[in-house]
Amino acid sequence: MSFSGMYNTQGMLFLLMLLGLLLKKLHRITREGEAFLTDLVLYVTLPASILKSFQMELTGELLRSCLKVLILTVALLAASFLAGKLAFRFLPREKRKIMEYASVVSNAGILGNPVAEGIFGSQGLMYASIYTIPLRLYMWSFGLMCFTKAPDAKTLLKKTCTHPCMLAAVLGLILMSLRISLPEVLEKTVRSVAGANTCLSMLLVGTILASVPLKSIADGKALYYSGVRLLLLPFLALLLCRVADCDSLVTGVMVTLTGMPAGSTTAVLAQKYGCDAELAAKCVVLSTMLSMASVPFWCMIVSCMG
Repeated sequence: MSFSGMYNTQGMLFLLMLLGLLLKKLHRITREGEAFLTDLVLYVTLPASILKSFQMELTGELLRSCLKVLILTVALLAASFLAGKLAFRFLPREKRKIMEYASVVSNAGILGNPVAEGIFGSQGLMYASIYTIPLRLYMWSFGLMCFTKAPDAKTLLKKTCTHPCMLAAVLGLILMSLRISLPEVLEKTVRSVAGANTCLSMLLVGTILASVPLKSIADGKALYYSGVRLLLLPFLALLLCRVADCDSLVTGVMVTLTGMPAGSTTAVLAQKYGCDAELAAKCVVLSTMLSMASVPFWCMIVSCMG
């Protein structure tokens, strides 16, 4: 891992985020534009980026690494769930639901994928794509139960199986397993669309940051949550990877993605189901800002240990 490359990547992501914030503040990106940008990332550029990440030769070692990432992710989600239960047990129920959800559901998809690709390359992005599969399953099942009753089985199955990012990951795994290459014109199209993912993702994060007054962000509960999200949970991921004897690349991806800030769905669900939406937004914004320092810190730790 190149530290100069890591800091350059982080700096580039931060500047793109500031650009999104500035465009939102100047009303060049409206609420409708932000909604369109969200859909464009989730349904177009991110799936293309995920599909592109699987365009590599499958080896026995690579397959074993993918299975290890999948198993470790499930274990980490369970550990994060328990950590959230313990860390926020003293809060009122309406606030506790937000913190418990955000302890498991991070921004590993929109923010984590470009970070993983920028720091660890295409193979890192592929591992990140595997990481997000159990995460998305949790988001649309048990995660939703933090705010409301679970949907019926048919709705749950439809949401999880038809999400574009899920479809892209499954398709990528199938193509890689069967050693099937995309036709050249389609492969170039996918790469072209995927190339816009990092820029659009960070612009979107910037528009989210612009929606909350800076003076109100430094909330005590949000700061406490950020400590759990950005420090405790990646530390647990590091311990688990060391116990599982993972290589430096798998460890780096797992620790980095576990240390991603709160997912933006935290604020959306809190608003929809009558929880403390302001606290949820503060957790998203503050943890996103602080992650600009915590992500390089954990990458440095993993690099030194590797």
